[in-house]
Amino acid sequence: MDTILVIEDKDSMREMLKQTLEAEGYHVIPARDGAEGIKKLSDERIGLVLTDMKLPKKDGFEVLKAVKEEDHLLPVIVMTAYGTIETAVKAVKQGAYDFLTKPFDTDHLLVLIKRALDASRIASENILMKEEFGDRFGLPKIIGKSGPLQEITSKIQKVAPTNATVLIHGESGTGKELFARAIHYLSNRKDGPFVAINSAAIPRELLESELFGYEKGAFTGADARKLGKLELADQGTVFLDEIGDMDLTLQAKLLRVLQEQVIERVGGGKPIKIDVRVVAATNKDIEKAVAAQLFREDLFYRLNVFPITIPPLRDRREDIQPLAVHFLNKYSAEVRKGPLTISGEAMEILLKSTWKGNVRELENVVERSVIYADGGEIRAQDLGISETSIINALSEHVPMDGPLHEVAAAATRIAESRRIRQVLKQTGGNKTRAAEILQVSYKTLLTKIKDYQLEEKSGTT
Repeated sequence: MDTILVIEDKDSMREMLKQTLEAEGYHVIPARDGAEGIKKLSDERIGLVLTDMKLPKKDGFEVLKAVKEEDHLLPVIVMTAYGTIETAVKAVKQGAYDFLTKPFDTDHLLVLIKRALDASRIASENILMKEEFGDRFGLPKIIGKSGPLQEITSKIQKVAPTNATVLIHGESGTGKELFARAIHYLSNRKDGPFVAINSAAIPRELLESELFGYEKGAFTGADARKLGKLELADQGTVFLDEIGDMDLTLQAKLLRVLQEQVIERVGGGKPIKIDVRVVAATNKDIEKAVAAQLFREDLFYRLNVFPITIPPLRDRREDIQPLAVHFLNKYSAEVRKGPLTISGEAMEILLKSTWKGNVRELENVVERSVIYADGGEIRAQDLGISETSIINALSEHVPMDGPLHEVAAAATRIAESRRIRQVLKQTGGNKTRAAEILQVSYKTLLTKIKDYQLEEKSGTT
């Protein structure tokens, strides 16, 4: 349900707009003046702002400016009285999506709102993953539409143009490097190098020379000068993955890089000026490591200028289906199989699984299922997930800490949903026949299909 902030000082007009929009299924937040509207921008996640231009306390232009500072993708539709179209055109030039001249037809308003929301949604989903970025820079697509992912997108948009150091938190497999690359390619350093190094993958004794480079003769086997990753990243971005595993001695040297933007190669005594932006990532609780004196407090504060936390996949389940479809298309093309789809039962398992390995684990499961699949559909057995794991995944969503009737209701919902989908598939979508098999009335079946949102998933008619 999209939320619309309606800013209108006339009570009758504001109430009419509220009733009209709520009748269309929108959640409406009313405000009687510009100042109140601006304050409510941060109270709740807003999908669109509908504002009058002539308002007490703060006018429409001030509202528009505040909206764009909050989220430049948030669409604004302005309402203006007849005879002040020049003002509305000026607002559009300053970022408003469109304008309406009072009095206006409510049907036209609803069409305009839908267009604005659709445009905003597309822009949000495609930001960071446009084809031109992928073609030009090799930037992998960031797939998903969940609220948490859109919030991360918004944060990346704000921090990318700056030189601020970014610390990305997230479990293994959440795609931390993908987000780091997005920050780089959306920054003013996009034409410079993006250099990634995994602090946990390189032995401690070798990591220093990898980061800082070395001079000829610095140690046995150093037959020639070698530039380090920090020097190679000059004018660009260096991504330090798993920073929490870095040795304390190296942490002190990295701190100097952040403070002074200089390095010294191993075996060399000459400071070398560099210009790099540092994006670090970790799957550990760095603050606990600081408390345990396993990580330098001063380095933590230098790295944690702009923190971004990537939630695990289990906490943003809206992203599972688009990710699964993306990986399905990717690997079916790689193995040169024809177009594949994912059965309703298989998708249900994917949606309900725990995904301890996050996006990386989901990708592996889909790749395996493409290899196993016969015909044009991925079936539950193609996923390679054991029956026990499936049961545990489906049972995970049953609340075990509430009243017995809530536990029973949740379990019933899961069981009924699976059985209805199974029978609809068996009958080829014939609901009359499915109702007979399930021994319920046709009306009851329709109600459950709607409640369980099975219409689209099962392909029934």
